[in-house]
Amino acid sequence: MGDAAPLVHTAITITAVVLLILKAKVNPALAIVLSAIYLGIVCGLGAEHTLEIVNKGFGDLMAKVGLLIVFGVLLGTLLSALGAIEKLMELLLRILGPKLLPYAFALLLGTVLQFIFTDVLLVVSAPLARSLGARIGPGGAARMAAALALGLEVGVALSVPGIGTMALAGLLDIPLGVILLYGLPVAAVTIVLTLLLFSALVKRGFWDPERDESPEPPAETGSPGVADVGQGPAPSSTPLLLSLSPLLLALVMIAAGAVAEIAGWRSPVVGFLCNPIAGLFMGLICASLIARRRLPRGAVGEMFAQGYRTSGPILVLRGVGGSLAAVVGAVGLGDMVEDCVSAGTWAPLVLVWLIAAVLHMAIGSVITAAITAASILAPLAPDLDVEPVLVALAAGAGSLFAIHATSNTFWLLQTLLGQTTRGALKTVTMTVSAASVIALLLIQAVSLAV
Repeated sequence: MGDAAPLVHTAITITAVVLLILKAKVNPALAIVLSAIYLGIVCGLGAEHTLEIVNKGFGDLMAKVGLLIVFGVLLGTLLSALGAIEKLMELLLRILGPKLLPYAFALLLGTVLQFIFTDVLLVVSAPLARSLGARIGPGGAARMAAALALGLEVGVALSVPGIGTMALAGLLDIPLGVILLYGLPVAAVTIVLTLLLFSALVKRGFWDPERDESPEPPAETGSPGVADVGQGPAPSSTPLLLSLSPLLLALVMIAAGAVAEIAGWRSPVVGFLCNPIAGLFMGLICASLIARRRLPRGAVGEMFAQGYRTSGPILVLRGVGGSLAAVVGAVGLGDMVEDCVSAGTWAPLVLVWLIAAVLHMAIGSVITAAITAASILAPLAPDLDVEPVLVALAAGAGSLFAIHATSNTFWLLQTLLGQTTRGALKTVTMTVSAASVIALLLIQAVSLAV
């Protein structure tokens, strides 16, 4: 197969993962590891070296996100036990009503709350989305699931302070103010239009609760899992502001870190207090102290035990995703894509979008795909005859396409929101892919106006 071997075998790997999970019912973690080993061996890395890369990819990702995930899950579990989720739900329902709620929820996640690390934002907001879905009428679970997926993913790739957007701005030397000016409206309009489209489909019978939603696990089984986030003792009578204060504390510390980085403030104290791990840890300590005073004796220990059980599957899925990404990088797929870009003659923004989409389907990570695409395209951006900010946004939009079985986020959204695989394919894969295409059309429209 010559130089095309990495691309061909990556396509086979993606197909194999999907078939193993959807048809053979293999556990997602096992399927991803098996596929990563296959890809490394058939591309000439050797069995021993492939295993080393798989192990290193897992460890490298855990070193970056492991504590963030654990602290986020524990904080979300305690907040739910304190009744913060239910009280916030009631407030949002009173202010917005069921029709506007999914839009406001998605826009909030996709803009200001992007200061929170994506994994943490997911595990904290998923119980809220699940609770709200049950309260806003027929199709509510589907609409809130789609709102959560859109807010998380579109915000990461198109909106400052999303991690992917910030990285794209840095790689292409775009001032943050410029990418904020262009990206925020594109992200907001994309979210609203996509949710309008999805809601219309739900009204026409696109969503089947019996086949698309997983039944709630019986409370007496004692078999916790990812879906257990937010379950526990009856909510306490803790005031809303007090129950949300740990999350607000963590949010302020994390946001201060982002502001300090943009402003160039450097000091050991700022570096420590504004670190996301420190923010979540302080929020967790605060939540623990409040819970000890407000919950029955022994409840805090029970919530921590539940949080540990919940975080296990999340950590494994994130880690094996890092393993696959490491192998994909080691087989040289990026070099081949760079050659294709250099020889491409398609419309520039469509080409950028396509490269990022292909990389996302291969790597399974929105952020990694966007950053990799931008890294490949950065030297070519001046020759594409379009504004660099539009190149960045096209890369971000392309990285949203086809979130499916190779993506950790896909499985986290499925399990945390109580969906079947079929349901997640609708609320995550189809919906976010539609947002990817809508965003490209909006970016193309902007390119004609500037």
